[in-house]
Amino acid sequence: MAASDTERAQQQIDEIEALSSIYGDDWCVVDEDEKIYCIKISDSLDQPKWTLCLQVILPPGYPTAEPPIYQLNAPWLRGQDYTELANSLEEIYVQNLGESILYLWVEKIREVLVEKAQSSDPEPDIKKTTEEVDEDDGDDFLLDYQPIQEDEIKMLNYMTSESQEDEELPPIHHGNPVTDRRSTFQAHLAPVVTTRQVKRVLEKLYENKKIASATHNIYGYRIYCEDKQTFLQDCEDDGETAAGGRLLHLMQILNVHNVLVVVSRWYGGILLGPDRFKHINNCARNVLVE
Repeated sequence: MAASDTERAQQQIDEIEALSSIYGDDWCVVDEDEKIYCIKISDSLDQPKWTLCLQVILPPGYPTAEPPIYQLNAPWLRGQDYTELANSLEEIYVQNLGESILYLWVEKIREVLVEKAQSSDPEPDIKKTTEEVDEDDGDDFLLDYQPIQEDEIKMLNYMTSESQEDEELPPIHHGNPVTDRRSTFQAHLAPVVTTRQVKRVLEKLYENKKIASATHNIYGYRIYCEDKQTFLQDCEDDGETAAGGRLLHLMQILNVHNVLVVVSRWYGGILLGPDRFKHINNCARNVLVE
């Protein structure tokens, strides 16, 4: 007999409670109502070299009838690495149909990270860290980091085929800045229909010294592919852990497509905690509505 909605809801509640007690501070509730959660996974507790954030949305049919919707966020996770890990997760889902699988997913990802740490893979070169980690950054913070734009542009080069003609630079709209406790947030928006245009817009934005000097430039884009009737979408945290995934989720909820949204944050030396995500999403929502 198929599980009822009530049984499924109870299974989800039980699983969430178990996971939050197993993973403690590494387990984060992004949105209780929408059932969005984020788990920070690393290869070791003491001195983690490799870290990844798994963001999941639990649909009403999970676990008996639908898989979780997930996203893997890590600056180093690209191309082949991403595909292999995604395939492993799909495989676990298929082998355990109808069962709660998040714990299996997290442990599989941890296993992959441990293997990476033990193999000869060089450590990820993360040029920026999330400012919320270290309270001693103070005013030196803006001087310490190296802009990450080269990596982002390389990543987009990889995604766009070189055979495409250079496309026109789309118009870029800038939203109103919001300031809270010396941190300033500002959203930028451009209509895009190809990943090459995404790359052009990012390059153009980074030509602006003020934007290039932002502590974080978080972005997300969604492009609708008419022929395949699917979305081409991606996001970048740029050192602000899980912010890109939240921004992309906002764009999904608002059902926007053929658009790139970049939110710049200039850190002012005072930690904002979860409020920073509220400001990032509000800036993005306002520029989308405008």
